[in-house]
Amino acid sequence: MTGVQTCALPIWGESTRPQATPVSAAEEKSRVLPVVEALAKHSPLPISVDTYKASVAQAALEAGADMINDVWGLQFDPEMAAVVARFQAPVIVMHNKTTPGYQDLMGEIAGFLRKSIALAEAAGLPREKVIVDPGIGFGKTREENLQVIARLGELKSLGRPILLGTSRKSVIGLTLDLPVTERVEGTAATVAVGISKGADIIRVHDVKEMVRVARMTDALVRRP
Repeated sequence: MTGVQTCALPIWGESTRPQATPVSAAEEKSRVLPVVEALAKHSPLPISVDTYKASVAQAALEAGADMINDVWGLQFDPEMAAVVARFQAPVIVMHNKTTPGYQDLMGEIAGFLRKSIALAEAAGLPREKVIVDPGIGFGKTREENLQVIARLGELKSLGRPILLGTSRKSVIGLTLDLPVTERVEGTAATVAVGISKGADIIRVHDVKEMVRVARMTDALVRRP
């Protein structure tokens, strides 16, 4: 990719924050599908649905979603890879872990994501339709999250676009001792460094501000 992409609409029906209460597939569908159906009729932008449940992914794709973001990298629901392959839908596979603790942080993340890519290919989804996400904030301490961002370029060895999602996350709050409402500047720093380390796609809340950060960083580090 020649520049960071910031052009999809993310939709979700279950919070993936630590300690969040899980919801049933039926409840998740009731929250997600009306939004997907409405947006599919009126929005020119691709629609990405966050879910790790195959039945929700299938219903969302049938309703008009364009891609799936699986926070467990196709490794939670054994049917998920088959669903995205059936629709030939692009999929974001994110690294996740129940608790922090690593012998080889980047090696273990890369290994997890390599398995996710293999699951997609085995189900019939070309690797060209897989995007990898190191999972900032998921099963990692503050220091581990900082290290992943600083070493993001190591994941280029996977040969797939890298998505970075740091927006307003706890790693910023813990580092700067700031509440979630005051993390725009910290987010900007992680976005700029992430792009400089090889991020191809950024996932953000403050779109206008982060698009400017991304474009400026691109101009500095991705010159023709």
